[in-house]
Amino acid sequence: MRRRDFCKTVPCAALAATYPGFLNGTNLEAKAITAVQTKVIKGTCDLHKIGDVAEFKESGVKGKICIHALYSMMPAVFAMLFNAQFPWLENPDTKTHACPDAFNPVVFEITRIRKE
Repeated sequence: MRRRDFCKTVPCAALAATYPGFLNGTNLEAKAITAVQTKVIKGTCDLHKIGDVAEFKESGVKGKICIHALYSMMPAVFAMLFNAQFPWLENPDTKTHACPDAFNPVVFEITRIRKE
């Protein structure tokens, strides 16, 4: 289901019921989240090129990331670090995020890293 369609059909109060496993029948809470990783998958700029990786943990950030992309993606990174769910995603552990530069957007893939 696309996010826009989901938001039109599901009342906000129902979003509280979207815990891991509710939508797809799996128990993602069984494996703790150790970090969230971002990887450039499309576009380039003065600081980023395809394949660049940054890793986020509660203790800080490892890798390089421009302040504009960092500032715009922090709500999603923080939410994913603490196991928030985005019901419109096909894979609940991976989402994309575009930097706010309208003339040269760089697209990042944000992925949860779980314990093995």
